[in-house]
Amino acid sequence: MEETRIYHVLTKSIAGFKIFLDEKDYQRMLDLLKYYQYNPKVKFSYYITLDHKAKLYHDQLKDENPFVEIIAYCLMPTHIHLALYEVLDRGVSEYMRRVLDSYTRYFNKKIKRKGPLWESKIKKVKVISQEQLLHLTRYIHLNPTTAGLVKKPEEWQYSSYREYIGLENTKLCVKERFFDFSKKEYKKFVEDRTDYQKSLNLIKNIILEQF
Repeated sequence: MEETRIYHVLTKSIAGFKIFLDEKDYQRMLDLLKYYQYNPKVKFSYYITLDHKAKLYHDQLKDENPFVEIIAYCLMPTHIHLALYEVLDRGVSEYMRRVLDSYTRYFNKKIKRKGPLWESKIKKVKVISQEQLLHLTRYIHLNPTTAGLVKKPEEWQYSSYREYIGLENTKLCVKERFFDFSKKEYKKFVEDRTDYQKSLNLIKNIILEQF
């Protein structure tokens, strides 16, 4: 693991504004997270209007190397958690700028508002070890249960947890490059609340909400 190139990234809406109002909004953000990884040559809002042949053409124009690779994610009503591997220099910043700007345009048009949607700066911190990264993914995946949105993390449709335990295969995450565990082992790891509480001390320096 290249520890200096992995980050926990958190971006929040302004003043706790609810930025995902329905399933369509969550799906839009998931689409943007995937689309902007490889420096596309056209905006997503234009890309989705194209026919299949035109989309294939533009897909071929994308850069060979992505800005980032996604290790884990969770979309929450007012914020987003990501564990990202930075492939290109300043890749995290450029990637997040494009994703958030695109979603802002979409959301503002939808609800007929103007102005910024996100806090001025994303928060990010380096992950320094394999163990820390593993515990960070659990922290990210348990956000919906901690917030009382669902009882079990697999009930939340908008995180990578379902992919980690084999309920989905979106191919949005590259977890296999960083972890060697079975789906059953990871599920048990996440559900072990006693161990989870102990692990918070290990990752306390990268839990960005406390900044």
